Amino acid sequence: MSERSSEGGITREVRGHILLMGLDRPEKFNGLTPVMFSELHAAFNELESDPGLWVGVVFGHGPHTTAGLDLPKFAKAMHAGEDPFFGEGVDIFALKRKCSKPLVCAVQGITYTAGIEMMLACDIVIAAADCRFSQLEPKRGIMATGGATFRFVERCGWGNAMYHLLRADEFTAQEAYRIGLVQEIVEPGQQVQRAIAIAEEIEQLAPLAVQASKASSMCYVEQGEKAAIAGFPAHSKRLGATEDAAEGVLSFVERRKARFTGK
Repeated sequence: MSERSSEGGITREVRGHILLMGLDRPEKFNGLTPVMFSELHAAFNELESDPGLWVGVVFGHGPHTTAGLDLPKFAKAMHAGEDPFFGEGVDIFALKRKCSKPLVCAVQGITYTAGIEMMLACDIVIAAADCRFSQLEPKRGIMATGGATFRFVERCGWGNAMYHLLRADEFTAQEAYRIGLVQEIVEPGQQVQRAIAIAEEIEQLAPLAVQASKASSMCYVEQGEKAAIAGFPAHSKRLGATEDAAEGVLSFVERRKARFTGK
């Protein structure tokens, strides 16, 4: 087996203004390797930097999203106190720098540890009904450091977060939906197409307005209501001067679908 195939990789496909990014190591339950992190990091930064890409879709090839980190491949760096996950630019877990563009994630089958943290760094999650979730790091003598400890609380509330983080249990797609970790449940095999369909809905909107909406919401999460309100005038001024804003008004007057360009 070649080094490339044994370490896995990330597939990338551009459909219109959408970038599809797929975890590609299905023979190992898409266990994440340093090579996969590096390639996914590059794909995220391509999405962030390319003005022609407006939405990202993250998914796993095969029957499972990911079993999480292939720990032996990270052990040396972790024991040395090195940071094996983050490079320059946007990072996969949105801890150092978040992607400014919308991200839709499709999950199925086993979705453990880093897989949950990766999906929680996205904005919308579509889960197949056969999903099995677990933030099981305490069973390995470690803790989650990719964002789960605060994003569970942020999305699910304290009690629901502690119910799963402190027990390190396995739970279903239905439970994930109940507590707010996922936004839709679909039949197994339909999750990627549904995620793409949602990305296509977003793709039809003015991309700068979508990004500003995400930025404003994130400002509220990170800095609170007053900061979000204070940012409204700057967002409105910037968006009001765009070609897309003029097109939005013109399409309304002419009673037709708007044709946005991201300018």
